[in-house]
Amino acid sequence: MNRSMKAFRLAVFTAAMFAAGSVLAATTSADDFPATPPAPGPAPKLTVPTPSAQTLPNGLQVISVRRAGLPLVTAQLVLRRGGEMDPPQLAGLADLTANLLSKGAAGKTAPQIAAAVEALGGSLSAAAGWDQSAVGVTVTTPKLPQALNLLAEVVRQPDFSAAELKRAQAQAIDDLRLSLSRPTALASLAVGRGVFGEGAYGHSRSGTPASIARISRDDVQHLHDTLYRPDNAILILTGDITPAQAQQLAQGSFGDWQKPATPLPPRPAGMAASQVPAILLIDQHGAGQAGVVVAHAAPPRNDADYYVGTVANAVLGGSYSARLNEEIRIKRGLSYGASSRLQSLGDAGMWLAAAQTKNPSAPQVVELVMGEFKRLGSTRISDDELAARKATLIGGYGNSLETTAGLAEQVGQLAIYGVKLEQIGKYIAQVQAVTPKQIEKYAAKHLDADGSKVVVVGDAAQFGDAIRQAHPKAVLLESSALDLDSPSLQPAASQ
Repeated sequence: MNRSMKAFRLAVFTAAMFAAGSVLAATTSADDFPATPPAPGPAPKLTVPTPSAQTLPNGLQVISVRRAGLPLVTAQLVLRRGGEMDPPQLAGLADLTANLLSKGAAGKTAPQIAAAVEALGGSLSAAAGWDQSAVGVTVTTPKLPQALNLLAEVVRQPDFSAAELKRAQAQAIDDLRLSLSRPTALASLAVGRGVFGEGAYGHSRSGTPASIARISRDDVQHLHDTLYRPDNAILILTGDITPAQAQQLAQGSFGDWQKPATPLPPRPAGMAASQVPAILLIDQHGAGQAGVVVAHAAPPRNDADYYVGTVANAVLGGSYSARLNEEIRIKRGLSYGASSRLQSLGDAGMWLAAAQTKNPSAPQVVELVMGEFKRLGSTRISDDELAARKATLIGGYGNSLETTAGLAEQVGQLAIYGVKLEQIGKYIAQVQAVTPKQIEKYAAKHLDADGSKVVVVGDAAQFGDAIRQAHPKAVLLESSALDLDSPSLQPAASQ
């Protein structure tokens, strides 16, 4: 076809489309479009096989969930300890230790381990959270034995070479400096100290530039020797695998992992007395925006009202359409986004709401966030709003189980906190059972204004006076003078 014929046909097509659009515009008015979104549909039915749990003679727990039809399996080795085990002044040790596992093990260098995983068609990931450390890999079913052998090597025989430790420290320090230059990140770290105080959850799980620099190879090796042991571990296998196969493969790769004679160290209390003022202003001079974070203590993961708290958080700030974002972004345009999260941990928890805003509007955002916390416990939520937030939760949970890796993560969360494994298939029913009255009662109990911790980070010259006028007990600190490893956030000499 020559160029002129192509141009002619393109012109005819464009004219036809323009004419069709004109007809559509002429026959459709604004009245034909719905003014409100459709009501949420019925909750989907979720079918998840009940996980199978077994224990090897050395104490390793093996949990498997079979999902046939696709030849994929995720293997995740989870330790029942994490960042809460960081020693004083060594914040970030557990996370750094986990990250180093794949950087050399059993005589293999980091590039060799990466190449071996790539040859299996998978990828290896490792990190430490609160109450857990995990290493995982996803591969096709025929490659699973080799993948488990490699997983066993990196978990049991890491090299922790001086060169890899130095490289990991340098990268972590760079990342932390960049992160802590952002007002909301610094405010979130500070509010954690405010809620958890001197408890094990109070410090920065990722560490601080100073704490990461202090970590030695002996520190890393000692933490590994103490926590990485079979009687402190769970091997989770999800996908195309039966319980019998899971036990056989686990025995082959981890059966000779010796359980130490020494007992596991006790888990430290997550929450303790706090030295951080109820309202803290941190002057990050010249900051273009302010980070506003408001937090409350919350119950632990095994609390009987866990699902009530989960739904309450969805109402408060768990999605784009939740109350915080509606009030702060959509109605007033004070932020690109405002949200909240409920962090339920081993023996404590935290509600955290955050928004980044212009410096002069920080006082208004503080009052809005605190007001939404209060409203949750003083005003009954409507059935329509509750149904919409439940639909968001249920949809997100369903999506999280779509992959074998997501399924393994959900199973791991239940196992770590001692929740019955069959709860994985009861999430929808538990969420649907939450009532407006339960949310109001729960919020009134846990979100009392007297228990709130507020941190605002930014150019305090633009908001400090206004906040202290409304809250005379607010304390102002300079960001350059903070000691991020101190429970009070202040150097010992200035306390």
